[in-house]
Amino acid sequence: MQGVKPGDIIGFSGFGWISAGINVGTYGVPFWSISHVGIIGRARGKLMIFESTEGLGPCEITGQTLTGTQAHDLDYVLSMYKGAAWHYPLTRRLYRHEDVRLTLFLLETIGRQYDYHGAIRAGGFLLSTIEAMFRQPSIDYLFCSEWAAAAHTEIGILQTGNVSGWSPNFLCRYERWKGILARPRRLK
Repeated sequence: MQGVKPGDIIGFSGFGWISAGINVGTYGVPFWSISHVGIIGRARGKLMIFESTEGLGPCEITGQTLTGTQAHDLDYVLSMYKGAAWHYPLTRRLYRHEDVRLTLFLLETIGRQYDYHGAIRAGGFLLSTIEAMFRQPSIDYLFCSEWAAAAHTEIGILQTGNVSGWSPNFLCRYERWKGILARPRRLK
């Protein structure tokens, strides 16, 4: 996909009720706001979308069908997705050392199970704030925006004490506000 680079975020807004529920729970507009995200990374000599999800077919890295963190060809994901998709580019290209750290982090965390409880907890600011006071941050299990926030934190472009508190909507809005991400363009 032209114009996509490592570290960029791809945001999805599904046309189903699960996506609508995620948007209601994360202060978004159903069928319009972001209900899922993936991050662009480099592996096997090409760019791929790294996302924590289920049911997309075999991961391009492991060759296994996973529920959790996995990588796929972006064009394949866009062709399979039932909804709208946006490209949120970083406002600058990653430096070489950031690109390498991003790649290593994403590859090290491939195959982690989906964090269903974390995704529910990230659904509201108050709930995620209270949860953060009583639970230590962990990336043993990852949901979509948690993985993207962890990757951006790993390379130093996002400063956060708890990657588990970021919903897809909140992550994209915050990174736009902080100047990390540029204005999105519609892909689908």
